[in-house]
Amino acid sequence: MQPLWPVTPDPVPPRQDTPCEAPGPWAAPPEPPIQADTARRPLHLLLALLAMVVLLGGCGRGSGPDVVIDFWAMGREGEVVRELIPEFERRNPGIRVRVQQVPWSAAHEKLLTAYAGDTMPDLFQLGNSWIPEFVALQAIPPLDARIETSRAVAPEDYFQGIWETNRLDGRLYGVPWYVDTRVIFYRQDILARAGVADMPRSWVQWLEAMRHIQADAGPDQYAILLPINDWTAPVILALQQGATLLKDSAHYGDFEAQAFRKAFDFYLDLFRRGYAPPVGGAQMTNIYQAFARGEFAMYISGPWNIGEFRARLPEALQDSWATAPLPSPNEDWPGVSIAGGASLAISITSPHPQAAWSLIEYLSEPEQQVHFNRLTGDLPARKSAWRLGRLSEDHRAQAFWLQLQHVRPTPKIPEWERIAHKIAEYAEAVIRDDATPDEALAALDRDVDRMLEKRRWLAARRAASRP
Repeated sequence: MQPLWPVTPDPVPPRQDTPCEAPGPWAAPPEPPIQADTARRPLHLLLALLAMVVLLGGCGRGSGPDVVIDFWAMGREGEVVRELIPEFERRNPGIRVRVQQVPWSAAHEKLLTAYAGDTMPDLFQLGNSWIPEFVALQAIPPLDARIETSRAVAPEDYFQGIWETNRLDGRLYGVPWYVDTRVIFYRQDILARAGVADMPRSWVQWLEAMRHIQADAGPDQYAILLPINDWTAPVILALQQGATLLKDSAHYGDFEAQAFRKAFDFYLDLFRRGYAPPVGGAQMTNIYQAFARGEFAMYISGPWNIGEFRARLPEALQDSWATAPLPSPNEDWPGVSIAGGASLAISITSPHPQAAWSLIEYLSEPEQQVHFNRLTGDLPARKSAWRLGRLSEDHRAQAFWLQLQHVRPTPKIPEWERIAHKIAEYAEAVIRDDATPDEALAALDRDVDRMLEKRRWLAARRAASRP
């Protein structure tokens, strides 16, 4: 989940311990008058020197932390995680954590700049789709050996599809911190008025429900909102059809394949039939007001909108909206969705990797995940945290609980984000009648093949160097 939070304040400066200065001569015990007993003077001098040594020793290494770890966290997470740090520092008196909050809009560039300048933090938050890029840069080490001996991080307690986003070539490079996927937010009252009792479970039922909703809709009202500049809907539908998106070890695009074509055609058909408006997200002045006015009945979105809908919709509508897992192209409900969220990774140049790992273990504890969920609304990465926080009993979070057990990662390559934007670009071209589906998919494959040219070259070079 990578919402664009407002620009954040500068990081909290390091704590300043009370200065400790060497004692002046007045700190020594007063000397006795010479007339009293000059023989005792050397003893008094020795005692004075010992007192100074003790006082100076109190200002040495023992009075401050042995280790300071820098932790970069993004958006609101970087703001509220500070509330969890004091307990960690209490448990680990030799470690202090310096948190820097980074806006999501600047996070990717800032991390790459830090990598280039050899100024990476010890520990940082990564969007799951960024992990392949930082693995390719050799910026983060694998964590398998640490996980094998950890009593705090239990792989079987994580949603398997999310865990897999952190694994490349059989090695794990990040630990999921919170999870994200997409489900359907919908107006129950609008569906009921159109004669649709429950959210459909198959594509056939979904199309039929949208037909009834559209027939009952007024002017400028639609069955579903699918912003045409967003790649997630066509990719989700393609994953549901079993599309791989890329082929030949992710060296070429695979968008002209039948599985992607079927999903793409279903997606485009929603616009052809008039069930979805041909608008981008920026053209919707206020999605929440539009949803409240009934301008659309369904919307594919992520968990952050549970809190937003509760806060932004009128009180009179609070019992009129719900969430549901995605329909499936067959009877195997629910259909899969994308595996998202953010993970914690350690810099390969960190001088304190064990201390950074200790913080990962602490933030991975179910109790801390529950606390973090209550502070941010982010969904916990661990199933035990869902049970502990009774989240799976929340009727709006239940859809995410079920959907998270049916997620797939997008291709785990550094170029994926550029490819995703190209998918949205060509889908929009077809919706606006600037290209046919065949033209768009052929062009998409050509563009993606060019993006992956260096990847193919490196693979060929590695193969040629083998004995």
